Amino acid sequence: MSKLILIDDEQIFHKIVQMTLRQTELSNQATYCSDPELVLDYLEEHGAATKTLPDYIFVDLYMPRFGGWDFLNRFQTIYPSLNKNICIYIVSSSIDPRDIDRSKTYPFVTKFISKPIMKEVFEQLILN
Repeated sequence: MSKLILIDDEQIFHKIVQMTLRQTELSNQATYCSDPELVLDYLEEHGAATKTLPDYIFVDLYMPRFGGWDFLNRFQTIYPSLNKNICIYIVSSSIDPRDIDRSKTYPFVTKFISKPIMKEVFEQLILN
């Protein structure tokens, strides 16, 4: 079963995703966090332990103090040392084409998804 981490500062979005995931097989392997730095610290500490690493990380771009861009920049430095390919999904309410284009400059970003996340996105992960 796949492991998923959602990083977003909006607790209501966590609840929406939880409700959506209950309808998929990913529901019991999801972790919710509002602090991107905690996730990065965990990845740095457990990067060699493939079984404990997530398969997917969904990260919001615009959060106070340490946002999604900060997450991506720091993830880029640790990405080569991870023993697992983690798919990064940008999840944002931004519809600015510059954000979408900028997200494509990171080789590990799988997709830019506009909020709200739909059930079909999670179903597609299960099929892959």
